[in-house]
Amino acid sequence: MNKVILADSQAIFRAGTAKVLAMEDDFRIIAQCVDLDRMLHAVSTFPGSILLFAASLRADLARLRGLLETTGSRGIVIAENNEPAAPYLQQGFQGLVYRNVTGPALIECVRRVAAGERWQPPQVMQESSPEDDLVGARVRDRLTPKEMRIVALIVQGCKNREIALRLKTTEQVIKNYLRSIYDKTGVGDRLELALFTMHHRVLAQAAADIGIRIEAEEQAASGAVA
Repeated sequence: MNKVILADSQAIFRAGTAKVLAMEDDFRIIAQCVDLDRMLHAVSTFPGSILLFAASLRADLARLRGLLETTGSRGIVIAENNEPAAPYLQQGFQGLVYRNVTGPALIECVRRVAAGERWQPPQVMQESSPEDDLVGARVRDRLTPKEMRIVALIVQGCKNREIALRLKTTEQVIKNYLRSIYDKTGVGDRLELALFTMHHRVLAQAAADIGIRIEAEEQAASGAVA
């Protein structure tokens, strides 16, 4: 049985990853951590584990690598879709996946690392153009600008109430938009929507860009009020 520690502040991605790994008989998730302190505590508490952690937690990589070596554990980085793999692999971590990783690729990565191997995304994935993602491009083009803003906030883990507040509308309006988004993407709920988005590079990049614009707009509005 391979013990897995999952550390990521993005609740939806964490839940989706846990769901994928829990379906495999040889994996057991022994800890889920939402921040850096809890992750370090879990690594110290459960030696001999596979740590699957988000780069966005901004860990001190040298310190973390030393802790993993001391506890006989191995580390897999969850990198953002536009990040290069080399800096993390050069730090001595045994594996890396991007947020748009598919379920089978994630499972293969964890299994290989657990077996003592190193794993990184196939070179074709790193070099592929976003235009090659025809499904993601088609869905992106079908969604309206308002729907894409909602998708961007869903990926960030926002609930309907928070989305409504940030987009200055009502929860019922958000629910109505979500029904349309589900129809256009072919998913059944917000978790599937977030995973679908992150698994399609062109759609994930569009959502990330919109998320940045939303935050910039909010900061500008806050500054204007102040």
